[in-house]
Amino acid sequence: MKIKEEELKVIQEQQAQLNKLVNDIGVLESQKHSLLHEIGNVNKEIESFKKEIEETYGSITVDLSDGSYKVNDEDTPEEND
Repeated sequence: MKIKEEELKVIQEQQAQLNKLVNDIGVLESQKHSLLHEIGNVNKEIESFKKEIEETYGSITVDLSDGSYKVNDEDTPEEND
């Protein structure tokens, strides 16, 4: 006994669609994994450069819009106090 040909075709198409989606998820997970490693590498570069900046300027906070900075010394009185 067999199911109807059109029923078999629907099942095969659904299974093919499911297989493609599962495969696509695998590809995306692989890409995600690579991107997470890249984030880790960039974070290492950031930390390394922060140390260089701190050796030159001390502990500071940099305004990324214009490059100005404020010293992060807790012993320094706040401006406008």
